[in-house]
Parts: sequence; structure tokens; C-alpha cells
Amino acid sequence: MKLLDRFWDYCADNELFVAGDKVLLGVSGGRDSMLMATLFLKAQVAFEIAHCNFGLRGQESDEDEALVRGFAREHNVLIHVKKIDTLSYAEINKISIQMAARDLRYAWFDVLARETSCKYIAIAQHKNDHVETVLLNLIRGTGLQGLQGIKSKRGNIIRPLLFLTANEVSEAVAELKVPFRDDSSNFSTKYVRNKIRLDIIPQFESLNTDFIDTMDGNIQRFQESYSLLQSFIDPLRRQLFEADVGEERWKIKKEELRAQSMPLLFSLFEPYGFSKITLQDLRRAIDAEPGRIFESREYQLLLDRAYVLLKKRDFFVDEVEVPEHVQEVNWLNKIFHMLVSEPTEIRQDVEVAQIDYRKLIFPLKVRSWQEGDVFYPLGMKGKKKLSDYFVDKKVSLFDKKNIAIWVNGNGEIMWISGYRLDDRYKIRDNTQKVLTLVRK
Repeated sequence: MKLLDRFWDYCADNELFVAGDKVLLGVSGGRDSMLMATLFLKAQVAFEIAHCNFGLRGQESDEDEALVRGFAREHNVLIHVKKIDTLSYAEINKISIQMAARDLRYAWFDVLARETSCKYIAIAQHKNDHVETVLLNLIRGTGLQGLQGIKSKRGNIIRPLLFLTANEVSEAVAELKVPFRDDSSNFSTKYVRNKIRLDIIPQFESLNTDFIDTMDGNIQRFQESYSLLQSFIDPLRRQLFEADVGEERWKIKKEELRAQSMPLLFSLFEPYGFSKITLQDLRRAIDAEPGRIFESREYQLLLDRAYVLLKKRDFFVDEVEVPEHVQEVNWLNKIFHMLVSEPTEIRQDVEVAQIDYRKLIFPLKVRSWQEGDVFYPLGMKGKKKLSDYFVDKKVSLFDKKNIAIWVNGNGEIMWISGYRLDDRYKIRDNTQKVLTLVRK
């Protein structure tokens, strides 16, 4: 069967997209993603290209970008390129450079897909990546979920090359004369995944030449077993996990968690990536002072008063500079409109701040709460610690990290978005110019 026919059959069998859908392709310049872009071209599927330049390999990174730009230009395809400071993000969030690159890439792809009206985001992972992921999870320790490998479709993320092995990708690239660049870091065994790819899998293939396909069959059976288990676990999870305010947030009564056995507790939280050791720590601390946080790679658990709160972790650069004369600011996907005008009537709305313009020192900053923050609440005498203010308002630790704090260039807090203006920045009788901030 021709490669293009296999591609169409795989996409149709797994319901990756339908005719008329536009897809955003993540294209690095490597052989996998360049083959994916070529197949989408030949299949005449509407798509745009997204390329991240992480700048981690100097000139090599720039040459990757040049290749992808050239391909897009040659085939008249829209391309979006973003240069990303991966090292700073990794340091801020205390994660590896590889994880930082992944988080930043997917976060940008998600925003870009919405801006370009692309229904899906396509990632060029193949069958070997699928097997490597399972072996990597086994090394790190995993439950049944970690043995499922890479899903062909998860939310708006699709992986249309999972039907191909790495050898088949290389053969197709040669046959179709697909331009590509090799990432030199892929050949270094200092990374665990590379060691699995370059050293360990060849050993298995020396015992079984069809090792990748054999493992692919095993993974399918793991997926079926996991699906059967979830038919029992899912109804209990829906019963115990109450939806909380905001996306991907739940609350679970402490008394309900105490009643569950550890194997059942692990199954309930397994989709969120919590290890058995972390859940054992949670169990031991459940009656301790509220405020302790337990983390997996993508989620957090917070001990509150009567509940344990579960939410998706926030991955963000926690501070945005706001120069003069901009009209819109985006922080943590919260959009603020800025308008400078003469004084008007005061608006009684916590999502609106009207600030005396003459007191501003640019650039302003928007950031999250920091330890030691103080402000002068509008209508009150004297200053107050922001942490105490949040306690008074019953704002949880999860929530306060997602509240936009507007800071003047001199370091003074001007506005706690959604809550209170600082009294020093209110408009007065002699105010001649007003900066109005409106959260949309």
C-alpha cells in the first residue's frame, strides 16, 4: 500500500481530523516533522506551520529555522516562528531544559491554534517514540497508564505518524526527497531517551527483529486493560471529584479520601501523574495544617480546610513588562485593555481600574503575588500585607498565584485585578489624565 494511502487510512481509523479541518503542524526541521508536512501537502489538507527556535544549539537552531522557512515559502504555506528563552523558563520553574522546551512549545501551539482557527495541532511522533515512552515510564516507575504510550489523539493534539516505524520514516524521506536537518543533540546518550533509542532498543532488536511492532501490539493490550479498569474507576472518580471554580479544577472531601485504600487512591489520581509515594505523603499529612502542596509533573494537590484541591499546574513566565502606549496586555491568558483619557465618572467594577496617569512610571509590570507584597487598599487607612488580604478574602494558595498584580515602575502595587485598587493611585479632583485598565 502506498504511503499516502496508509496515512489517510490511519487518520480516518483514528478519527484524527475530517475534510475541511485546518491543522497546525509543529515542524522542527527534523526528518519526522518534515515528512509529516510533506504528507499533509500531498494529501491537500489545509494546514499552517509552527516552528520553535529554542536557541539551544546556536547556529544549528537558526539553520533549522531557515530550512523550515524555506519549505514554507517554496510551498506557499503560512508559517509562524517563535524564539523562546528555554533556559530562563527551566530555571524559574525548576525543571529540565527538555521539559521546559516541551511545556513552552505546547503552550505556544495551543495559543497559536486558537489565533489561526486551526482545529488540531499535529505532532510528528512515530511508532518508535511510542515504544520509547513506555520503556522510559517503566524505568521511572509507572502504573498501567504509563504503559499506554503515546495516544494518537488527545484533546486537540493529534499524532498522524504513529503508524510508521523510525526505519519507515527514513525510507519515506529518502524516497520522497524530503529536506531535513538532524538535531545533533539526538545522538548524545547523556539524555535518557536517547540512550534508550541508541543503546537499549537495538539490544532488544538483536533478540527480536520485529521488537517495535511486537511492543506496539503489547501496548495495545495494555490500553485495553487500562480501559477495562477505568470502567470501574471513572464512576467513582466522578462521584468523589467535585468540579471547582475554573478549568481543570476539582475538590475532594478529606473524609472521602481517608476511606479509600491506597491501591484505589492511586488509581483515582493516576491520570494526573501522582506517584504512590506522593499519595502516601498526602495521606499522612491530610489532617495537618492547611496549605501544603503536593505536585506531579502537570498537576498540584493543595491541602485546604475540609477539602483537598486538585488543579493543573500553571506554567508561565511570571512577569510581563508593560511599556507606555500599548493598548492590550496578555498575562496568563488574561487580557487587559488599556485606555488613556480625560477623567470620567468612576466605574464601580472590580474588573476595572481607573488610575491617576501622572503617578505612573513606565514600564509598568503585571505579575503574580510575591511574599512580602503590601498595598494600601482603597478606602482603608494604612497598608496591608497582600497575603493577609487574601486570607481575609478566603483566597486559596492556588487562586492567589493566578491573580494579576499591577505594579508601578517604582515597585508600588497599583491594582489587585478583580479585587481592590491601591488608594495611592485613585483618581482625584485634580486628576487630568486617567489610565483605565479593563480585564476582558
